[in-house]
Amino acid sequence: MSLKPQPADVFEARHNAPGAADQAAMLRTIGVASVAQLIDETVPPAIRLPRPLDLPAALSERAFLAKFKQIASQNQVFKSYIGLGYHDTTLPPVIQRNILENPGWYTAYTPYQAEIAQGRLEALINYQTMVIDLTGLEIANASLLDEGTAAAEAMHMLHSQTKKKGAYKYFVSEQVLPQTIDLLRTRATPVGIELVVGDHREADLSGPDFFGAMVQYPAADGEIFDYKDFIASAQKENVFVVMAADLLALTLLTSPGELGADVCVGNSQRFGVPMGYGGPHAGFFSCRDQFKRVIPGRLIGQSIDAAGNKAYRMALQTREQHIRREKATSNICTAQVLLSVLAGMYAVYHGPQRLRQFAINTHALAQTLATGLGALGVEQTNAFYFDTLNLRLESAEMQQAVRQEAEARGLNFRYFGEVRVGLSLNQNTELHDVADILDVFGKVLGKETEKPAPLEEVELLAPAGLARTSEYLTHPVFNTHQTEHELLRYMKQLENKDLSLAHSMIALGSCTMKLNATAEMIPVTWAEIGGLHPFAPVEQAKGYQQIFSDLQAWLCEVTGFAAVSLQPNSGAQGEYAGLLAIRGYHEARGDHHRKVALIPSSAHGTNPASAVMAGMEVVVVKSSEDGNIDLADLRAQADKHADRLAALMVTYPSTHGVYEETIIEICAMIHAHGGRVYMDGANMNAQVGLTSPAIIGADVCHLNLHKTFCIPHGGGGPGVGPIGVVADLAPYLPGHAVVPVEGRSSGAVSAAPWGSASILPISYAYISMMGGDGLQRATELAILNANYIKARLEAHYPVLYTGSHGRCAHEMILDCRHFKKAGIEVEDIAKRLMDYGFHAPTVSFPVAGTLMVEPTESESKAELDRFCDAMIAIRKEIAEVEAGRADAKDNVLKHAPHTAATVLVHDWTRPYSREQAVYPLESVRANKFWPSVSRIDSAYGDRNLICSCTPIEQYVDQEEELVQADKGPSY
Repeated sequence: MSLKPQPADVFEARHNAPGAADQAAMLRTIGVASVAQLIDETVPPAIRLPRPLDLPAALSERAFLAKFKQIASQNQVFKSYIGLGYHDTTLPPVIQRNILENPGWYTAYTPYQAEIAQGRLEALINYQTMVIDLTGLEIANASLLDEGTAAAEAMHMLHSQTKKKGAYKYFVSEQVLPQTIDLLRTRATPVGIELVVGDHREADLSGPDFFGAMVQYPAADGEIFDYKDFIASAQKENVFVVMAADLLALTLLTSPGELGADVCVGNSQRFGVPMGYGGPHAGFFSCRDQFKRVIPGRLIGQSIDAAGNKAYRMALQTREQHIRREKATSNICTAQVLLSVLAGMYAVYHGPQRLRQFAINTHALAQTLATGLGALGVEQTNAFYFDTLNLRLESAEMQQAVRQEAEARGLNFRYFGEVRVGLSLNQNTELHDVADILDVFGKVLGKETEKPAPLEEVELLAPAGLARTSEYLTHPVFNTHQTEHELLRYMKQLENKDLSLAHSMIALGSCTMKLNATAEMIPVTWAEIGGLHPFAPVEQAKGYQQIFSDLQAWLCEVTGFAAVSLQPNSGAQGEYAGLLAIRGYHEARGDHHRKVALIPSSAHGTNPASAVMAGMEVVVVKSSEDGNIDLADLRAQADKHADRLAALMVTYPSTHGVYEETIIEICAMIHAHGGRVYMDGANMNAQVGLTSPAIIGADVCHLNLHKTFCIPHGGGGPGVGPIGVVADLAPYLPGHAVVPVEGRSSGAVSAAPWGSASILPISYAYISMMGGDGLQRATELAILNANYIKARLEAHYPVLYTGSHGRCAHEMILDCRHFKKAGIEVEDIAKRLMDYGFHAPTVSFPVAGTLMVEPTESESKAELDRFCDAMIAIRKEIAEVEAGRADAKDNVLKHAPHTAATVLVHDWTRPYSREQAVYPLESVRANKFWPSVSRIDSAYGDRNLICSCTPIEQYVDQEEELVQADKGPSY
């Protein structure tokens, strides 16, 4: 017997699900002889890559992890006292293991289908409540991308809400974090806002020009200022005030709301989320109730379901970008859900007492350190402080000596000015750490240091009247889960309410819910990845620099571009950064007048919102009947605006799931008129290895690493949206004010130099283990899977758009509009799919009344068939209504989804059986997912907006109702 050795453990075989036999069966159903034939009939030959991707050979999981450990070990994890919004912290192991490392949490999608996302939504309500309580304001969103972004969103929101006509100035305290000021400058300039940076104690906000002001609490150098008078005087001039605050400090200090602030922003990182060399972290945003309809990002609210039970959902969704488009006040369409869940659960676990104790301990150690430094003759200049000391040394030479000695001991301080040193303590600081810091200064000064003694009691070093007296985190959820058993069970209860990729495929068009392999996720929790401060000396981050360098080179190869920036920490940020690069290019050439952005009507809503934020004027281009860009209208608009044309924004393949064959002509037309082409990379999963943005003629493209390159969606975030550009746009990629990024002078778009650095290893791992051939096959199989679903479903649901050979790309649009004649809405189909154990495809985008389906390459034929069987069964249920055999209003679709409580009633009065309600197919019976609530009444939730944990009084009322019910007759 002849035996042939060959690799047995190949990662690609785990990621690309359909095996050879299944592929053959699927090809027969589609009606083609091979995958190659299918690709030839799908992807226009003019845009095919001339050669395979030139990427390193694929590694096995074991080989990758061994290699990556070597790379990560090049990072030096020093103890960080740099501060500036990033602090060492400890994520409790019970939360790390059961949320951060749990695919039941990290593979779920944005909770648009709220009935199967109640766990995440409750966790986000907890987060919002935590922020509301600590900041003392009426309403908070479910997180933003980081503190700098949150500050910029506040500035834009307040500019849109000011009643001072023509006001264009925004005051920013010079003591706001430097990375935030950098980002504010980036965001202010394109929309005509003038940033005025100065000392808030000397600021004159009188007159008609100022609309807002921002201060930091505590300040960047650690000083605690009493802003009451500043806020009062600003508001007398009708100037809104934003306070950036530290959540841990707010457990001891009077809240911004009590001081009179209109908005509070910040970063929840120090609530258990590793520094991760800059991210991802959940920025927070709270404000007065008057802004609830314009607050950026996502807002989670409480409503009721069809049975009258409490239920959560995303509230006030009409402000989202795909509806408001160029009129949106923000382009943010994502959040940092997984990170806000972690921070919120940190507060649930520790409760108000332990959080306050963390703050007291940190403050006491800061005082101990200040006393020890004073004994050495080192001047500490902050009169009031929480955790940060501001030291003034005798000379620049002494500052350098301190740095050398500190780094020799594995300690990082903040060095600023010529003679300043900043020391920010944190939750993990202990008395021996204080001794180590004192030894550094003792060694430099040639003085003996005494071992510091613990302080038994301290007075809060804050201005009079700023000690917090108001309560916070009083809700039972923050006071009943302080033991590990209780928290473990609570987290498991929430997890059980959510559908994720751990249960079934999530066929969301444009969202690419693919395998997030465990081997890709493992490095995220390594100390070498999570333990670095983003402003640590670059020479301590050699491992990260190799990751960045390799990943940028690989993404350049995939896109065909000359340069890539990894800084944007979401797709929307990537869009914005790409448009800023185009803007920078035009302005450097003196073409300040080029501000028109042509955007197809089918584009994702963030496209026009991003264009407006970049200072551009949106001109909509029509779509033709076949879903493609209307070439005649594009030509007319390009001619009309030729002298002012800045850019065309285009998605490829189109949002309709088709490779437009005129794409090269489209790009050439824009270039001929002096414009540049921005390509939205949402559909990159249909390009990798087959074509590229550069081949089609694009100049810039953002890449959703949380789609094509396997970073998990995390229930609605994190995401990463790096951009690639052609050579002449490279100088206009984002820079950073604190840590120079490749010598670029452009402003930052994210708070950290390399954005959400700690999750870039996921995409690094994916590319490493797939190799060029594996990535190309992934694209081919994504197209195969999509066309297989199309072949199975097109007799039941019309497919709206296809290419010239009748093929779709990696996704398709199923037309459900004609069901309205029978009273069935596309929402009914989405809700009924929950009873079959599936998350609905994308609903009513880009065409109202449709479903956009994208299966990805990670789904097996068996799972595709299970989904198709469910869709076909639902079509038969619709047919029952169409034929009059089922009532138009009282039917299995209109009542979907069905909970266990719904069917476990004594008197079942509906005209269909319980079995049809919950076990519509035999395959459902074997692995039933039970929605925890019935269909949610969204309008009720918007009319009665509750965006925090249910008040305790409401619990008392409910208990009284239950007592009364118990006295009545039972069934």
